[in-house]
Amino acid sequence: MSGKIKMLSDMLKSGKISSEELTRRYISRIERLNPSLNAYVSQTFDEAIKAAARADILIREGRATSLTGIPMALKDNICSDGQLTTCCSKILQGFRPYYSATVWEKLSAQGAVMLGKTNMDEFAMGSASETSFYGAPKNPVDISRVTGGSSGGSAAAVKADMAAYALGSDTGGSIRQPASFCGVVGFKPTYGAVSRYGLIAYASSLDQVGPLASSVEDAAIVYDAIRGQDSRDQTSAATPEGETGLDIDIKNLRVGVPEEFFSEGVSDEVKSAIEAAICLYERAGAKVERVKIPAFKVALPVYYIISCAEASSNLGRYDGIRYGYRAESFSDIDDMILKTRTFGFGREVKRRIMLGTYVLSSGYFDAYYKKACLLRERIIAEFAEVFKSCDVLLTPTAPTTAFKLGDKSANSVEAYLADICTVPVNIAGLPAVSLPCGLGEGGLPIGLQIIADRFCDKTALAAARFFEREHPVSAPLCGELGAKSEVEL
Repeated sequence: MSGKIKMLSDMLKSGKISSEELTRRYISRIERLNPSLNAYVSQTFDEAIKAAARADILIREGRATSLTGIPMALKDNICSDGQLTTCCSKILQGFRPYYSATVWEKLSAQGAVMLGKTNMDEFAMGSASETSFYGAPKNPVDISRVTGGSSGGSAAAVKADMAAYALGSDTGGSIRQPASFCGVVGFKPTYGAVSRYGLIAYASSLDQVGPLASSVEDAAIVYDAIRGQDSRDQTSAATPEGETGLDIDIKNLRVGVPEEFFSEGVSDEVKSAIEAAICLYERAGAKVERVKIPAFKVALPVYYIISCAEASSNLGRYDGIRYGYRAESFSDIDDMILKTRTFGFGREVKRRIMLGTYVLSSGYFDAYYKKACLLRERIIAEFAEVFKSCDVLLTPTAPTTAFKLGDKSANSVEAYLADICTVPVNIAGLPAVSLPCGLGEGGLPIGLQIIADRFCDKTALAAARFFEREHPVSAPLCGELGAKSEVEL
């Protein structure tokens, strides 16, 4: 599948269309489709038009990059100076940060045009974007289905062509799973490859910013624009200079297939699509071997113990004193904080805060949190051992296709299982990309996950690009949305 970003960039640089005109077309499409999809929770249309005018000047002066003048979107937990950033939570209603995330600074410096903030699970806690204070976004392939979470709005915006690309965050699969459900490409870089400064934290040792796009090529372009070391994020690391090349010698590619990722709970149609993808690599000459990662079976509880523990600490700052929502009536400051947090946080966020506080409490720290940290080291070690003989691992992104809205909202454990194939990657800090590899019942997208070793982001993207080129898959939009795009040139 050819990249949308390169196509639009070529059109802009050749003068066939201006950034301002292109931006207005995207705005028109958002105004038409967002009432049905709820992908955006806030719009920055006036600022976008001004940014587009500045981008047109850069283009005319020959100072444009591939992203100059291209309209895009930010997830609602990525700060941008003076613009609403609420994490889709009542407790942050009306919050406008006074600084920008490093990733947005980098994109803005290149002349990117931001259209608005996209819907998400409250504080990124969820697997369907149904915990959003603004209501759930809807899947553009089938509006009765979830988008996945927590970057569901970003995935929906890209799929419905309401943004050329979008940024999301991935703590346990929050870029890759919605990419799988909506039929787009989602890339979670190596932990540390992209700065987290200005990303409102959920679980700091797991969170990572990454792109959602319509092609692997586009994801690589955006990744190159946002990666690199940042002095304001002590966990960030230097990455190789230059563009991320997508060429790969498939005949020398060593492909591992971890058996545990195909366990009970993964649907037959997903297994079939992934096995077909594996066969494609094998026919092309790649060396395929079945491998084992035994610690996979403990990855989900390890993830939820560690992430909730970190969340209980990170979310302690929201008290109604300095910004955001504050309870209307209270007797004293303690009562104000209690009521603000009670009514400001949603049910799922409160559940995870309480779970995190519990596993960190005296008497339970050793039994739960300490043990989870030790098991995390085991998971990291097992992946490291597998990557001694493999360049990439091929797995499902999600165990099923997108489920119906509301189907799992009453059963949190069932919802947590939707992340079973993605959380091990975050625990180990690895790069992974999800891309469409087939269509299930009802034409719903199925995602292939390609995992590489730490800081081998290029390998994951190149392996994904090979599959995308050999076997392009595109799920059509729901008929109610209309086939024609106002953005088409």
